[in-house]
Amino acid sequence: MRIEAKLSELDLVLPEPMRVPPDLRMPFSWVRVRGNRAYVSGHIALHTDGSVAEPLGKVGAEVSAEEGYESARLVALAHLASLKRALGDLDRITAWLRVFAMVNVAPGFDRTPLVTNGYSDLILELYGPEVGAHARSSIGMTIPLNAPVNCEAEVEIDG
Repeated sequence: MRIEAKLSELDLVLPEPMRVPPDLRMPFSWVRVRGNRAYVSGHIALHTDGSVAEPLGKVGAEVSAEEGYESARLVALAHLASLKRALGDLDRITAWLRVFAMVNVAPGFDRTPLVTNGYSDLILELYGPEVGAHARSSIGMTIPLNAPVNCEAEVEIDG
């Protein structure tokens, strides 16, 4: 329970599962465990009750890069919450392998790494460089529900 203790020390709370809008169908698993890997579907920032977190909009227009950074941290917390539900214990993660980060960008905004560093910084703070270091892409695009950030990830887990 080392990771959960760190979350508590940082006063961070894992959110409830996403409250999916009634007009949206999501026929997939939030986490798919196969062998010693867990594949985490794209998540957006959530409040602790599972509702979509604000601000919403494009980074570089309605959302600042700093607000995007905070949104990316919330995405990391949403991933951790889904992983805890799937694995039972966040300490089962032995390596963060890959993060694919998508940023909802305004035309001309090309500083997506500044935004998605929010995700990476939190994972590295919790897991340290040995386990938390990961490969990452950070690209700009339109994001569902007008969320500023959407990330997916792949982690290695113990048997």
